[in-house]
Amino acid sequence: MESESPLSKNGLVETHISTLFFVDDLVYKRKRPIRTDFVDFSELSARRAACEREVDLNRRLAPDAYLGVADMTLNSAVVDHFVVMRRFPEACRLSAMLSGSSANELVCSVAELIAAFHQGPATGEAIAAASGYVAVKRLWQDGIAAIERRIDSVFDVHEVARLALLVSEYLQGRQPLFDARIAAGCAVDGHGDLQAEDIFCCDDGPQVLDCLEFSDRLRFGDRLNDVAFLAMDLERLGHRELAETFLRRYCDASGAAWPRSLEHFYIAYRAHVRAKVACIRHDQGDLFAAEAARSLHSLALMHLEAGRVRLILVGGGPGTGKTNLSRALGAEMKAVVLSSDVLRDEIQPRVDARPDGELNAGRYESERVDAVYRELLDRARALLAMGESVILDASWLEPDRRVWARDLASEAACPITELRCVCSQEIAEQRIEDRVAAGTDASEATVDVARWFDSQTKPWTEAHDVSTERVVALAVDDALRFAAMP
Repeated sequence: MESESPLSKNGLVETHISTLFFVDDLVYKRKRPIRTDFVDFSELSARRAACEREVDLNRRLAPDAYLGVADMTLNSAVVDHFVVMRRFPEACRLSAMLSGSSANELVCSVAELIAAFHQGPATGEAIAAASGYVAVKRLWQDGIAAIERRIDSVFDVHEVARLALLVSEYLQGRQPLFDARIAAGCAVDGHGDLQAEDIFCCDDGPQVLDCLEFSDRLRFGDRLNDVAFLAMDLERLGHRELAETFLRRYCDASGAAWPRSLEHFYIAYRAHVRAKVACIRHDQGDLFAAEAARSLHSLALMHLEAGRVRLILVGGGPGTGKTNLSRALGAEMKAVVLSSDVLRDEIQPRVDARPDGELNAGRYESERVDAVYRELLDRARALLAMGESVILDASWLEPDRRVWARDLASEAACPITELRCVCSQEIAEQRIEDRVAAGTDASEATVDVARWFDSQTKPWTEAHDVSTERVVALAVDDALRFAAMP
C-alpha cells in the first residue's frame, strides 16, 4: 500500500497520487484527481479504469488482498471510485519486521515469490522494448530533466551534473549488455514498485501489494530493475545486508545472473525514481520531502559510483608482483582478470618459446607480442561492453600498447587506471628464481629477462606506482585508492 505512516486505527493517509481510508478491516483507496508527469487522473473515467487495472494486476501477487472496485455516489450519481482491499495488521508489514530475528527468512520468502512471479508467461515486443537500451536511456533522461527543475530548491547543481555524467557513461558503453539481457529473456511485466511498506508477511506467505498499475511502460522492464526496487528500499531503511540477502536469494531461486555493475545501476535508478516522488511531495507542501529527496539522490550517486565499469592496467617488469596484485585486486573488485602470460599460452604454443639467449625471439618477437596485447584488449572490449570491470595483467612497458588500452577505455566509455608494480631488484629476482624452481607459473621470464626489461623501460608518467614489497593487502588498498580517483 502507498501509506507513508502506518495506522493502527481507522483514519486516512494521503500519498502523492492517492487517498487511503482505513475502516475496520478494510481499506478504500481513491485516486486523487490530479495530473502529473506520469499520471493523469483528472477525468472520472480514467480513475475508474485505473482502479480496475489496479485490482487485476495486484491480484497476481496479492490474490487475497484486492476485493474489487466500489463506486462513490451522490444523489444516485457516481462521482468517484474506490479500490477495496483487505486490511492487514500493521505489525505484519515487512518494513516493521526488518530488525526481528526472522528478517532473513522473510526477505528470502519474498525473493522466492518474486522469482516465481517473474517466470510467468507475460512476454511480447512492448515488454522487451521497455527493457532495452533506448527505453532505459529515455527513462533516465526524463528523470534527470525532472530533478534539474528542482536544482537550488532541492538539489545541488554539481551532484545532479555528476549523476547525469555517470548515467551517460554507463549507458554509452553498455548497449550490448541491454541487448543480451533481452535475448536471454530477462524482460518481464513486473511489479514496478516493490517497497517494504507494501509487503505483508502473513502466515500463508507474503502478500505484495500496490504494483505500478498506471503505466505499462514503467512497470515493464528487466527483472533486475524490478527486484532492485526492494533492494534499494531495504538499504534506504538501513538494512543493506538484507538487501544483499534478498538479491542473492532471488538469484538462487530464479537461476538469474547479472554483472554487479548492472545491479548498482538499477538500484541507483530506483533511488532516483523515489527521489522524484519525494520532489512531488515537496511540491505538494510536505516539509520533510526535500531532505528525503536529497538522501535518495545521494544513494543513487553512491551506487552509480560503485557500479562504474573500469579498465585497470597492472604493469611492471618481471618479478614485480603484477599477477599477485591483479588476482587480489580482482577478487576485491569482483573484476575479471586477464593475463598476457596465460593468454600467450592459449594462442601461441610453447614450442615457439624464446630460444636461450635471445630476448626478442620466438613468441617474444615484437609482432607476436603485439598480437597477444591485441587479443587481450579484444577480450577486454567484449567484457566491458557486458558491464564487467577488467584488470589486464601484463608488463605494459611499451607506450604504444598503453595507447591502445586508453583508446579502448574511450571507446567503452569507462575510466582507465594505470598501475605500475614496483619493488627492489633483489626482491624481483628472488621471486623469479623461486617460480622458475617451482615450474608452475605461466611466466617464462628469467633474471636475465628481468634485467633486460629494466634496462629498456621507458617513462610511464600516467601510472600510479604501487609498492609490492609489503603484504598484498596493503598494495590492494593503494590500488583501490588510485582506481577511485577521478
